[in-house]
This record gives sequence, C-alpha cells and structure tokens, in this order.
Amino acid sequence: MIYFSNNDLLKENRIKRLNLVNSITGIKPANLIGSISSKNETNLAIFSSIVHLGSNPALIGFIIRPMNNIRRHTYENIKENGFFTINHIHPSFTQNAHFTSAKFKKKESEFSTCNLEEEYLKGFKAPFVKESRLKIGLTLADEVPIKSNGCVMIIGKVIHLFVEDNCLDKQTGMINLEKNKTVGIGGLNAYYSVSKIADYEYARVENNPFSNE
Repeated sequence: MIYFSNNDLLKENRIKRLNLVNSITGIKPANLIGSISSKNETNLAIFSSIVHLGSNPALIGFIIRPMNNIRRHTYENIKENGFFTINHIHPSFTQNAHFTSAKFKKKESEFSTCNLEEEYLKGFKAPFVKESRLKIGLTLADEVPIKSNGCVMIIGKVIHLFVEDNCLDKQTGMINLEKNKTVGIGGLNAYYSVSKIADYEYARVENNPFSNE
C-alpha cells in the first residue's frame, strides 16, 4: 500500500495532487446545474460536490470554489434570481457534460456550446437539461462560507422533482439509479456507470446479521 503524508501531498505537482485528492472519496454524484441571469443568459456547469442535507424540508447543497478574482457564473446567477436546477448525467452525454467545465464567457451558454438542450417546466425560472432523466428545481435557501478554504456551500430547497416512471418505486419512494442510468465521477474527469448491488432492510441493532447473541 502506498502512503502519503500531508507533506507528501503538498510536495506533489499541482495536477497530480488535484487528481489524487479528488479521487480519494470514491465515486461522487455527477450533475449539471442550470441557472439563468437577470439578462436571461443561461449557464450550465458540471458539479460533483452535490449532497443531500435533509428531507423535511428537502434540502440539497453543493460547493462553489473560492472566487479568487474568477467569475463564478453559476453563483452569480443564483444570487441574482434565487433559482437553479440540478440534472443527472447519463452515458449518452458525459462528454457534453464534462466540457461545461471549460471557462466559457458569460454570454456563451454551455447549453449551446456543449450541444445540450434547455427545457423550462412548470413555469420554473431556471433551465432544466432536456436530456436528463432526473431533474430537480430549487430555490436558494442559504449559503454557508467555509473559512478553511474560502469555498461556499450553496443550499437549495427542492421545489420541483421530475423522475422517470420506470425508475421510481412508488411504494417505497426509492429511485433505482441503475435503471435511471445515472453516472458518477471519480476524480476530476473519469466517469462511471452505476450498478445496484443489493437492497437491505432498515438497520436496527436487533436485526444485525453479524450479532453473536
């Protein structure tokens, strides 16, 4: 097993360190965040930092990197109008999704530059990705600065949720991500398909299969 201390990581060149540290948490969710400015300029950006924060109310968070004099169009748009969408990525458009991370100009919409289609549903003010099989519309609920590195966690409240019929268990509410063809990200630029391994019952001490009692 190869060992890295904190000092070892700091000594690595920037790209190798980025790839290594971004890989150590395993496969992360791959999503496209859609937003729109007050001038109706749309933006689409890939994020792998999206996390569930609660179900009542339904809250989802994601991380915006430090500004460092770099314009963050997603952040600017959300701050301007308070709406954004989260859209799952599928094998048929992983390359399109990946290239939304390029530094396009504010007036250049990643929908058009990366050959993806805008979709507006239920009168929601932010664009969804038409190609996505699972789409979420959210309003800005909170933002939390992270003092350690200058990042910001954006927290959104779920207003709309669109799921394909054959991917949802209507009794349990569980979404089958394998049927949905959901894609994950390893590191910065490796994409993985999702395969379901098993379903287990709710974990309780009394039904622990490993108990010796």
